[in-house]
Amino acid sequence: MERIILDTDIGTDVDDVMAVALAAVSPELKVEGITTVYGDVDLRARMVTKVLHMLGREDIPVMAGSRDVLLRNREIWWLGHEGEGLLTEADRDLAYDRRHAVDFIIDTVMKNPKEVTLIGIGPFTNFAIALAREPRIADYVKQIIIMGGSARLGCNAAELEHSDHNVSRDPESAALLFRSGAPIVMCGYDVTRQVLVREPHIRRLEESGSALNRAMARMVRIWLQYWKRDYTAMNDPLCVALAFDPTFCRGPQMNVEVEYDHRHPTGHTICSLPRTPWTPPEDLEKPAPAGKVKVCLEVDADRFMSLLMDRICQYKIPCAQLQQK
Repeated sequence: MERIILDTDIGTDVDDVMAVALAAVSPELKVEGITTVYGDVDLRARMVTKVLHMLGREDIPVMAGSRDVLLRNREIWWLGHEGEGLLTEADRDLAYDRRHAVDFIIDTVMKNPKEVTLIGIGPFTNFAIALAREPRIADYVKQIIIMGGSARLGCNAAELEHSDHNVSRDPESAALLFRSGAPIVMCGYDVTRQVLVREPHIRRLEESGSALNRAMARMVRIWLQYWKRDYTAMNDPLCVALAFDPTFCRGPQMNVEVEYDHRHPTGHTICSLPRTPWTPPEDLEKPAPAGKVKVCLEVDADRFMSLLMDRICQYKIPCAQLQQK
């Protein structure tokens, strides 16, 4: 069983909610805790708590983390619909664990060397602060799986096609993370945008008989109305699935740098094989040495979407939890 801590900015896009649900219902995972990051972390923590209650997983602790980005130099991106479709007035006082997320991350990883996987599906501020306070986390963590960035092959600084939310909102934290030396799996937006929820998936959620699934369907529709499109990507659940089945994605070990010099756009990830412009010509024919980050370039989208929908729609709350409700 894989032990994980899930760090999320749940609330704006609907994929975080589905990632929390997938983590909570997957028998291959032992969720040590779920932490929130970026902006109104209290509201985000109450959202996670509500999801876990609806799944009968009150045993999973929830902690709020960093509200601001690492250098407090960027405004928080907030749309205003966060929590709609899930939280009600009755949830304003939902209780959650009052330990700080960063303290929880440090304590859990350091007490369980090489056993805990960190999964980051929001800006990486909590991870960066934890690494700054306790650099040994890079050696003690089993791996760090992140939804962030966008892969690009090559060694020059040509402009990338895409920057993603999680890196671009706090690129300094992302840079610190990539430079930490920790074993990282980067599942970027160029890959995750291939796993899509469309109308048939929404209807299946609505028809599943689960109150949470109906709430998630409402949240999907709110999100699609905002973006004026008929699909949305399941960016974050894919990263959760990689913790128990890494074969969903394929890609090489690479080096990753983050552009954060405050030009527009900022937060691009530059992914390169570990060669330099000064690599001797005779060495260019040899296999490239491995970089520090596994960069996902391909995804088995159909197989993943089947697993995601089956896990969420077929989950039944354990009888013990039902009797307590």
